[in-house]
Amino acid sequence: MAEKISCGDIVVMQKKHPCGSDRWQVLRTGADIKLKCLGCGHIVMLDYAAFIKRVKKVLIDEQ
Repeated sequence: MAEKISCGDIVVMQKKHPCGSDRWQVLRTGADIKLKCLGCGHIVMLDYAAFIKRVKKVLIDEQ
């Protein structure tokens, strides 16, 4: 993934969250990525390598 991920971006992950949503909002970037599920509001943190491996595409780039 050559794109730059920034706070506020909406991303689609490869697997769905148990609530049924596969869309997440990026809340924080750095060594870890903080994500908020847009279906239920659950917040998770992934290390950058795991995030890059699991992200499918970036839907919205807020610049």
